[in-house]
Amino acid sequence: MRVRPAQRAHHRSRRGLSRRQARTGQRRPISRCDQRRSRPRSGGSRQDRLVGRAGLRGSSRKPRQTARGSSGGAAVVTVSLEPQVDRLRRTLRRPGDALPRASIGAVPILWNNVDQPDLATRVDATTVLDEIARTGYEGTQLGNGFPRGVALREMLAERALRLAEVYVSLPCSVDGPGDDALDVGRERLALLHEGGGEVLTLALAGSPDRSVASGRAADPGTPRLDDAAWQRLGVLVERIAREAVAAGHSVSFHQHSGTFVETPEELDRLLAVTDPALLGICLDVAHWTVGGGDPAEALRRYGDRVRQVHLKDVDADVLAELRGGRLADFDAAIRARLFTELGAGVLALPAVLGALAQRDYAGWLMVEQDSCWGPPAESAAIGRRVLAQELRRLGDDHPA
Repeated sequence: MRVRPAQRAHHRSRRGLSRRQARTGQRRPISRCDQRRSRPRSGGSRQDRLVGRAGLRGSSRKPRQTARGSSGGAAVVTVSLEPQVDRLRRTLRRPGDALPRASIGAVPILWNNVDQPDLATRVDATTVLDEIARTGYEGTQLGNGFPRGVALREMLAERALRLAEVYVSLPCSVDGPGDDALDVGRERLALLHEGGGEVLTLALAGSPDRSVASGRAADPGTPRLDDAAWQRLGVLVERIAREAVAAGHSVSFHQHSGTFVETPEELDRLLAVTDPALLGICLDVAHWTVGGGDPAEALRRYGDRVRQVHLKDVDADVLAELRGGRLADFDAAIRARLFTELGAGVLALPAVLGALAQRDYAGWLMVEQDSCWGPPAESAAIGRRVLAQELRRLGDDHPA
């Protein structure tokens, strides 16, 4: 099939677009009390103990005397990074490690949070991709401010990176998907196709009436889709998926906190009205935890319908505050750094990887963290090395 050029769409999803391109009028206003920047709790967070404590982003601490780019991160690449990153990847992935057929990528929301761009100074695409490559990842999601088409392909090739996925935020209210949801999906599919990407990752956009119930979405009185809305959502998702599959791409659905598909029961409703040959699952283990599910159990139950996995950890204290109603909504939880580095939260990472190894999972493992206290590259490096350590341990415990 012919994929429509991205510029023909009338609505733009924020994730993966520059701030200039995003429609800021569509963002839910943040209350004055929420605009205060969160700070770490006394005593430091658990991730501070994994590597030396990092200064806050934007702090006045004197930086170490190293070559630096415009974001304060690694120096911008001037030659191909492929030889260097190839050596690093061979160090991080050795023969005998578990999940040898899986690919490992990083989601660039760690550098630029598209939903709350004021969390930190914007980092340019060149620096983001440099740091993703230099911390040992093989691919990325389309990020905020990234180029498109041939320019994106060239930037990725210079760093031996692949475009693993393009994320789609489909507008949806309690009445079902919005009138422009199909245009949003087609625009994002065009960006995936033009960029030589692999997976179209569908999700619902956040909704204020569900954001306030995040972490407690199973409670009585939470707004939910009715049967007719589920049917309309299923028809929409299948239509987008059918066009993507015809263009040569895989499609999966990502459950997300603060949306109408947050809990295990809600994902089951969507799966019941969609064709598994068209639509797989992108299991985000952190959002699944916030929604009340057990990620390892979900991986065993859904089996091969899980085609992507987003790996991130959940801070136990912030999760308790969210579930206890002491945080106003999901946005406030993100500002409090609900999501943290792998190994620093409640996620049972060995159980998750073990469930994937049982079926020789061969899809993408996307390390993700919506925001961080310290430099993004440091958080990305922690996640990559914690994952490498667990894959090595699992491989040693269960040799092929």
